Amino acid sequence: MPIYHPRLITVDLDETKRYAGLGSKANFSAALLTEACTQAQLLATPKGVWQVYVYDQDSHTIMSPNPLSLTAESIIKHLSGAVEVAVMAVTIGQPLEQEVSNLFSRDQYTLGLLLDAAGTTAVEAVCDAVCSVISGQAARTGLTAGRRFSPGYGGWPVDIQPEILALASGATIDLSVTDTKMLVPRKSVTAVIGLYPYHQALSLPHQQELSCDKCGQPGCHARKETDR
Repeated sequence: MPIYHPRLITVDLDETKRYAGLGSKANFSAALLTEACTQAQLLATPKGVWQVYVYDQDSHTIMSPNPLSLTAESIIKHLSGAVEVAVMAVTIGQPLEQEVSNLFSRDQYTLGLLLDAAGTTAVEAVCDAVCSVISGQAARTGLTAGRRFSPGYGGWPVDIQPEILALASGATIDLSVTDTKMLVPRKSVTAVIGLYPYHQALSLPHQQELSCDKCGQPGCHARKETDR
């Protein structure tokens, strides 16, 4: 699969405030927030890659050259009815993270915090762009793409991160995993997307609704305020 380079046309200000943990009612400098989002757009180098594999429902196995059996109940339920899966990896690269470090070293903590949050907003936008392409490709083969599901979400242990990154061919966009299973660069995401026959997609299971109240991750700044 060729590397996809999505265009990052804008970085959403409201989402950046949310990722910064400011909340919609926070009294904050609009100019500083705008500066952070503009910097994020300029510093980001969006890249995405994915691979599509047959998914065996009976054994809950991604039928890659080295088959990967899924054991976590959350991802098994999420992929209920899928006949194939797309395994994706995206990143916005290292420059933004380096600038965040530079800002902190210069005691510009507020701008550094906002730029870091804008980076999260940016990588989520890149994920959405990649998912849109995957959805379009699936449609051309008569399948419908579900929602993405990432290691570390909803009870799916992050320990599986190296295997998911390998299935996505993440190394081709310079992604790696630390000993603690964190992605490098930090502003990166891996995920699995179920691909469903059209008749199955008409009644996707309730676990496709990936709202914040279905995730047990504590202390998440990205949690929607309405779900807090």
